[in-house]
Amino acid sequence: MNQPVFEKDPSDPARKTINPLLKLVLELGPLMVFFFANSRGAWLAETFPALATFGGPIFVATGLFMIATATSLIVSWILTRTLPIMPLVSGIVVFVFGALTLWLQNETFIKMKPTIVNGLFASILLGGLLFGKALLGYVFDSAFKLDAEGWRKLTLRWGLFFIFLAVLNEVVWRSFSTDFWVAFKVWGTMPITILFTMSQMPLIMKHTVEEKTE
Repeated sequence: MNQPVFEKDPSDPARKTINPLLKLVLELGPLMVFFFANSRGAWLAETFPALATFGGPIFVATGLFMIATATSLIVSWILTRTLPIMPLVSGIVVFVFGALTLWLQNETFIKMKPTIVNGLFASILLGGLLFGKALLGYVFDSAFKLDAEGWRKLTLRWGLFFIFLAVLNEVVWRSFSTDFWVAFKVWGTMPITILFTMSQMPLIMKHTVEEKTE
């Protein structure tokens, strides 16, 4: 029997999961690398001359961001022998827009990446609902066990939230400096996302399904 490439449906008992904290590290790690590399780009290029071939700090950060994203996906594959859907979609956009950024030496492409990713996530989640699929379970199934109505409502809210993040990214990168955009991407977007997640706890608690014990 062939091993599936992509992660199994959340309801599949054969689906392999990893520690939620490790999963968080794998998802946020590349973003932290991007922030650090942008803020210390000149030092990195001086310390590791090979990185200077990328260009200025934002381009060094972009190159390392791509490497860190690939590493995260590889580690996920080693641990579960499958590829996580949402990080994979984000990774593909990182590779495409990162490559364009480095090739054309135009930082606009990497700045548009969050807009494209959030737009794709919104389309996937909201589009899935149109076909009766609450796809958010692929992301949070290791942390929460909800009934069908709960996953449906949570998927709708996250879909709308991703639209908000896409619009917010467009406003920030078009209105402020590159350094401000990078800082906001880490220290602005993440707190907003955490606050939104916490605001969903009443819904999550209401629709949580207790696991059956033998």
